[in-house]
Amino acid sequence: MTPVSHPTPTAELVRHASQRLVRTVDSLTEDAWAGPSLLPRWSVAHVVAHLTLNAEALAGVLLGVRERRTVTMYASQEARDADIEELASADPAEVRDRLLASVTRFDAALAVLPDDVAGTRVERTPGSGRFFPAGAVASMRLHEVEIHHADLGAGYSPADWPEEFTRILLDSESRHWDGPGCCAVATDLGTSWTIGTPGPTVTATGHELAWWVTGRPPYPGTAGPTSSDGSLPRTEAR
Repeated sequence: MTPVSHPTPTAELVRHASQRLVRTVDSLTEDAWAGPSLLPRWSVAHVVAHLTLNAEALAGVLLGVRERRTVTMYASQEARDADIEELASADPAEVRDRLLASVTRFDAALAVLPDDVAGTRVERTPGSGRFFPAGAVASMRLHEVEIHHADLGAGYSPADWPEEFTRILLDSESRHWDGPGCCAVATDLGTSWTIGTPGPTVTATGHELAWWVTGRPPYPGTAGPTSSDGSLPRTEAR
């Protein structure tokens, strides 16, 4: 019998993050769906549609890898974008149901991913050259859920992120940041991160720093980070 992975800490974080997301989406009023999210050009409905389709796509990846089939996350970038637009225009009740089904399917697929296929490389879209290992899917989904949940602007903010996720996000950026960086000091966590090449000291709470490194402006109602030289290194939106 092929060995199956035991639940990992990241998988548990994803499950709990998904539960919080579903509760927020269930609480949205009809008017809120058409309102703007914190992402340019996307409504709240667009963000929920994206999170739904992302879960479906990653669940499909896990199933394909488990069955030793060659799969991509999306058929094409154009198909991905069109699917988001289509689902965003659907009745909110339909999107709610589909979101719940998608996170349930994803959790089930993740729970039975065989250990021996975690290193299988998956391409995002055919011919894109953008690959990721199947074993990274849980972390990818965690980032999607937590960041875009806050993007909804529906009462869940970076201040609500579990400290563990805040640290995961800052740890990730400290490893992958490309270009001029800083020393990021989290005033509430007693921790600092060297992000990118040496630069100014950037100070804020952990969740404010983690939100900033996603390339977004300060979250509404917060001041955001401050820099020792008055300027913040530029980041790309994720």
